[in-house]
Amino acid sequence: MSVQTLYTAATGMEAMETKLDVIANNLANINTTAFKKGRANFEDLFYRQEVLPGAEDQSGGLTATGVAVGLGTQVESIQTDFQQGAFLDTGNPLDVAIVGDGFFQVQDTDGQTVYTRAGNFSINANGQLVVSSASVGRLLQGGDITFPSGAQQISISAEGRVQYMIDGSTDPQDAGQLELTRFINPEGLEKLGQNLFRETMASGSPETSNPGQDGVGTVQSGMLEASNVNPVGELIDLITTQRSFELNSQVVQAGDQILQLVANLRRY
Repeated sequence: MSVQTLYTAATGMEAMETKLDVIANNLANINTTAFKKGRANFEDLFYRQEVLPGAEDQSGGLTATGVAVGLGTQVESIQTDFQQGAFLDTGNPLDVAIVGDGFFQVQDTDGQTVYTRAGNFSINANGQLVVSSASVGRLLQGGDITFPSGAQQISISAEGRVQYMIDGSTDPQDAGQLELTRFINPEGLEKLGQNLFRETMASGSPETSNPGQDGVGTVQSGMLEASNVNPVGELIDLITTQRSFELNSQVVQAGDQILQLVANLRRY
């Protein structure tokens, strides 16, 4: 029995180690723009059924319960929490936060369409709106947004209409229309890093609309969405995870001591 104790407690330690990895990643990205925290879920493993519930006793009666010994735990899934993060006022008109549901469409280096909620954009040398990155110039897709040389006083409305002014003109010029994409199951998106997600069979097909239409959120210029990591909650989780790991390690020690005791019985 003590041998099984070692294996069962080991599954608990392994599960807590995975949860610790999730917490570490959440805390590491506490200042990452539009980061969505992860949550580790667990499930119990198989049971050794020594007596099944409803078994017939010697007198023909049925038992109300049985004897089932659990064999530990494992990680069931790591879910992404897409709860809205707080808004940071930057004053930069090219910083755009999504208020509600939706993602920006971005063209990756291999031509694939990927998705992000991080709206820290810049204008490249061709006047195109791109994700602000020093290593990769990913174009913002949808709406064909470009700016001519000399464009100034850029503004983006809540509905995603992008305008700018040119010297000598009193009327704003249209640069294009921001579009947002939503998924029926955003938790099914594949995380790629660099604030990017990719469509999968689990996420469902992308549904693209203008901000404020067909269930997608609106946008807020001059703002960025902050990480939705709650540092206090993560620290509490960190403490409970550490204690759970320690408790499982103590079970391993107790099982090892019992095995030593059984092995020494022959001396008496």
